[in-house]
Amino acid sequence: MKDSITVSKEDYLKAILESESEGQHVISATLAHWLSVSPPAVTMALKRLRRDGYVIVRTDGTVHLSAKGRETAYRTALRHHLIERMLAEIFGMAWYEVHDEAERLEHAVSPAFEAKLIEKLGEKGVCPHGNAVLPESPAQRQKRGTIQLSEAPEGADYIVSSLYERDPKLLLFLHKMGIGPQSPVRIISKNYDQTLSVVTSAGASTLGKPAADRVWVKRS
Repeated sequence: MKDSITVSKEDYLKAILESESEGQHVISATLAHWLSVSPPAVTMALKRLRRDGYVIVRTDGTVHLSAKGRETAYRTALRHHLIERMLAEIFGMAWYEVHDEAERLEHAVSPAFEAKLIEKLGEKGVCPHGNAVLPESPAQRQKRGTIQLSEAPEGADYIVSSLYERDPKLLLFLHKMGIGPQSPVRIISKNYDQTLSVVTSAGASTLGKPAADRVWVKRS
C-alpha cells in the first residue's frame, strides 16, 4: 500500500473521474483498489475532499465529483495525457513506459508549460496507448466500431485500437507478445479455457482472457 501522504488530492479526483468515464459506480473500495491505498486512508481523504467542496458522497456510499472537483480532475487528466504524448512523440519514449512516468510528472506541470504542451500537441489527440484524455466506457468504444480482443470472432485479422494503460506489467507483457497500438493481430482460435491463440508480429502465442479484455481492436 502507498503511504496516504503520497497520494494527492488530484490523484483521488482523477481516479473518480476516470472510473466514472469507464462506467463504474465509484465507492471507497473502488478508490482503495485504484490507488493502492488502505480503506482508512480513502475515508480520511474523502472527508477532506467533501469538506473542501470537491466531492459529494451520497447516502448509498457512491462518490461523485462536484463541478469544482470535475474541473480539477480534468486538468490533471489532461496534463497526464499531454505528458504521455510529449514523452512518446517528442522524446521517443516507448509506449509501454510512458504511463508511470506521466503519473510522476503530472503534478509538476505549471499552467504555462501546460499551455505550451497544448500549443505543441493539441488537446484532442490520442495518447501512445490509443486513448483520449478521458477513458471511454465499453458502450462508447463499441459505438466507434471497436471491440475487446476477447470478444472478437476467430479467424479474422484486427488492428489494435487502444489498450488499458494503468497496469505497467500488462503493458510490458503485451509488448513482448507483439501487441501494441496500431499493431496487427490475427485470432487463430478461441479455446475452451477462454484463452486465445493469436498471431502477432512476434509470432504465434496464447493470450488469456484477463489480458485480452484489456485490448480493444477493430477489423483490419
